[in-house]
Amino acid sequence: MTGYSDRINHAFAFAAKHHDRQVRKGTRLPYLTHPANVALILTRYGRDDETVIAGILHDVIEDCVREGWTREMLEERIAAKFGAEVLDTVLAVTKRRVDDEGMEFSRDEARADYLERLGAASESAWWVCAADKVHNAGSILADLRRTIDADTVWGRFSGGRDGTLQWFRSVRDRLHALGFAGPIMQELVALVADLEAA
Repeated sequence: MTGYSDRINHAFAFAAKHHDRQVRKGTRLPYLTHPANVALILTRYGRDDETVIAGILHDVIEDCVREGWTREMLEERIAAKFGAEVLDTVLAVTKRRVDDEGMEFSRDEARADYLERLGAASESAWWVCAADKVHNAGSILADLRRTIDADTVWGRFSGGRDGTLQWFRSVRDRLHALGFAGPIMQELVALVADLEAA
């Protein structure tokens, strides 16, 4: 790949608009740095435009229901601009806040629902899921290596160190159980091990 396509550039502009003024948890980094890194990871592994675009947009529905944007509106816009395949991939890796009956999930229920729904997801969604976790785990590891107080890093996350590590393990194990053998899994496994040792 010699450069990003117009559709990928359009996806970056779309994500930038919807993540505007959001920052990465516990940092001053613009949130867009995360989907941009997910796109770079997917590109490094030679994924197609549809998967890279879904990677760029993977948090839009989960994090941008605000300021007049409903979940339904965001879904319609993504489908209209990027197609049903991209929307399906994004939805597969979006944590739901409520179940099918409209009952609100606890954090643990939302995570269990996410892992369960991966079973019906496409391989493209598994790639986006893995790239998302690779960037998140790598970012945490980099921050841990730069600080003298690990609690300042783990304290950003509601589950602390144990809950965060367990989430990464659960995703790794679920993707493995589903038979996902993309080479990115080696990177994810190594990063989880490094986090456990940090």
